[in-house]
Amino acid sequence: MRLVLTIVGEDKVGIIAKVSNKLAEMNINVINVNQNILNGFFNMVMLADMDKANVSIKDARDAMKKLGEEIGVEIRLQSEEIFIAMHRI
Repeated sequence: MRLVLTIVGEDKVGIIAKVSNKLAEMNINVINVNQNILNGFFNMVMLADMDKANVSIKDARDAMKKLGEEIGVEIRLQSEEIFIAMHRI
C-alpha cells in the first residue's frame, strides 16, 4: 500500500531527517518527496510504500502524529487512495 504524508509547520533544522528516520524505523520506503519553505513555513508531501512495513497503517499514523507533536509540526499520514479521493475535484 502506498501512503501520502503531509508535513506542515514552522521551518526548523531536522524535520526531513526526523520524519525519514521514523519511516525507516517502521520499514516504510520513501518513494518521492516534494518540499518547500515559504516565509518561514515548511511544507512537505511524501509518497511512501508500506508493503514491507513492520507496523500497521494505524500504528504508522499514530507514530507520525506523535513525532509531529514532538517536533512542532503537523504530520498527516493517509493511504494514497484516501488522499486522492479527498482531493478529487
